[in-house]
Amino acid sequence: MHRTARLRGTAGHVWRTLLASAAALLILSSGAATPATAAAQAPAAAQIPEGVTAGVAVFDRQTGTFTEQVNAGTPFRSASVVKLLLTLDFLWNRGPSYVIPAADRARLEPMLRSSDDDAADYYWSNYGGSAIIDRMVSRLGLTDTAGPPVGYPGFWGYTALSARDTVKIYRYILDTAPAPVRDFVMGNLRQSTRCASDDFDQHFGIAGAFDRPWAVKQGWAGSSYPEGTCGSTGTAAATRATSDARTAAAPAADVNLTRPALHTTGTVGAGDRTIVAVLTLHPDGTSYGKAYTDIGRLTRSLNVPGGVRPTGKWYGTWSEHVNVRRDPSTANPPMTQLPAGVEVLVGCQKQGQTVSVPPYTNDWWAYLPQYGGYISNIYISSPDNRLPDVPNCAGS
Repeated sequence: MHRTARLRGTAGHVWRTLLASAAALLILSSGAATPATAAAQAPAAAQIPEGVTAGVAVFDRQTGTFTEQVNAGTPFRSASVVKLLLTLDFLWNRGPSYVIPAADRARLEPMLRSSDDDAADYYWSNYGGSAIIDRMVSRLGLTDTAGPPVGYPGFWGYTALSARDTVKIYRYILDTAPAPVRDFVMGNLRQSTRCASDDFDQHFGIAGAFDRPWAVKQGWAGSSYPEGTCGSTGTAAATRATSDARTAAAPAADVNLTRPALHTTGTVGAGDRTIVAVLTLHPDGTSYGKAYTDIGRLTRSLNVPGGVRPTGKWYGTWSEHVNVRRDPSTANPPMTQLPAGVEVLVGCQKQGQTVSVPPYTNDWWAYLPQYGGYISNIYISSPDNRLPDVPNCAGS
């Protein structure tokens, strides 16, 4: 940014005063908004956390304009976002009366809803691998998308994809694709499961930043991400070494293939009003909970027409394998576990069973509306047992 040199001394002060007065008169005479009003009306710029590399594109379908673009044409490794292209390639030119075979429906639905990697391996292996990407680039007019680099033909998660190309994919699905294709893809993305097939909590980014209606296809890959802990078992499941999560040494390339990646893509608002694509890379060694928190903060900062922010207060958590319970006690099995150190939305709080983690004890519990359950306040990053800015839950 070029900055005009500051005027100095008494003369500079006089000139600044005269210029300010003239500007004020122009504003009053023209009826234009004051600077304060203009600032209030301006959309907030994307707030990218320190150390994060991001590609962002937010497209308002109602006005036909982008409300946010940051590095929108920069390619990132797609991770599981490429599953959109695998699905569209399989359904291409099937005809309006085509009925998806039961075996394929049994693969495609969990691939879209729960990011199943085995399904992606199947379509990648049986329908041409990188040729799938070449076909979809030509069909959709993608400009920043390419198959995995030479030497990594089976790594579908290494497909290069940008935020603006991701918007193009969704625009095709919503505005051009045959109605059965649109309804199948978007219907499954609206049913995104909190717990992915590999036991990672995938309701970050769009799914955490906005109330429904939304539809999402997420992506994640990184050797620093531990085993997924999402699910009712309360135990970590082993991470499978699939194409999405492989961590083989990568050659020098324009697209970074090694830094932890976390992507959130989809639509927000009634009628799928706004398409959101946020692709992120995080510093080496970043935990899943930290990346989850950072992409959440970035997504919440965006100007997303039609998006409704959920009610509550965001708080950090500490400790690993924090259990989410159906009620404020440890009597029942956990519903799921939080990613370590993740930031959560607290809707209300109530007293319940006393929990001890020496030297601390606490009988207050936080209700997490996005999980539909409680965690002990002892795991909330706050010096107070009772959170000072969170209301009591009704009936407590």
